[in-house]
Amino acid sequence: MSLKKLSQVSLRAVAVAAAALSFSAPSVAAFPERPVRIVVPYAPGGSVDSMARIVGEKMSQSLKQPIIVENRAGGGSNIGASYVASSAPDGYTVLLGTSAALATNTSLYDKLSFDPIKDFQPISLGAKLPSMVLVSSQRDIKSIEELNAELKKEGDAAFYASSGNGTPAHLGTELYKHEVGGLKTVHVPYKGGAPALADMVANRATFMIAILPEAAPFVKQGQLRALAVTTKERLPEWPDLPTVAESGIPGYEIEAWYALVAPAGTPADTVATLNKAFNDALKDPSVSTRLKNMGFTVVGTTPEELGAHMKSEKAKWKKVIDLANIKAD
Repeated sequence: MSLKKLSQVSLRAVAVAAAALSFSAPSVAAFPERPVRIVVPYAPGGSVDSMARIVGEKMSQSLKQPIIVENRAGGGSNIGASYVASSAPDGYTVLLGTSAALATNTSLYDKLSFDPIKDFQPISLGAKLPSMVLVSSQRDIKSIEELNAELKKEGDAAFYASSGNGTPAHLGTELYKHEVGGLKTVHVPYKGGAPALADMVANRATFMIAILPEAAPFVKQGQLRALAVTTKERLPEWPDLPTVAESGIPGYEIEAWYALVAPAGTPADTVATLNKAFNDALKDPSVSTRLKNMGFTVVGTTPEELGAHMKSEKAKWKKVIDLANIKAD
């Protein structure tokens, strides 16, 4: 065979091989190609559920796929979190979780079927929810300094209310007691914020730390008095209300937080797509305004920033939980 014919045969062989490879190579579909589920580990109607539906609606527009909000409540949010942790790491099932499942429950419960650091891929820290330190308006307490003096005077005859055992309000108040020092105030857990606040109005407890959306109406109506906010800086909506830190407890800061995570092992490009859609939704005025009106501080971070936040919060609250010997009911 001549060199010319050999070259022609070789070229044909290469062309056939290339065509075969291109035909047999699987095409990679762009994510997402079907609906995405946001699992909310709480019952419908709460703050987490509301945020998921508000943000999810906007995400569906950019992802061009429906966002389905699925409520899997129970076990202090562990049921929903466990479900997502064991789901396929493909980005189609994600969790809008809080500090409970993503930081504190690992120290509150003896046995969990998931590890928040190992079993979840962080996507973005979506929002934070400030709290207020409250007393009944029937009490002649006008500042954190006066509250602490009263608590030390009353000793174990003083009571603080919370929305439940192991809740952020409970943990935050135990941290408060530790930072002040010398307080023997007794914890009275309620089944939710509403009954606790009702007893606060009736002056049946000395003080309470409650999230802003629940506390603000009572403060505005004059039934409860807010002494301080638990954020690092003063809130624009409450400029005259000092922080706990500037009221004599340096470094004190607690906020409930809400974050989007996926099962560990979710591909990086899928995480990037979800991160962008989630953060873009948070930036949209139609979303951010609604969330701010509900009391949220809108955030939006990188996956790496959320991962660092989860580790920091887990370590912070483990110390408090161990110190106060707190266990979930």
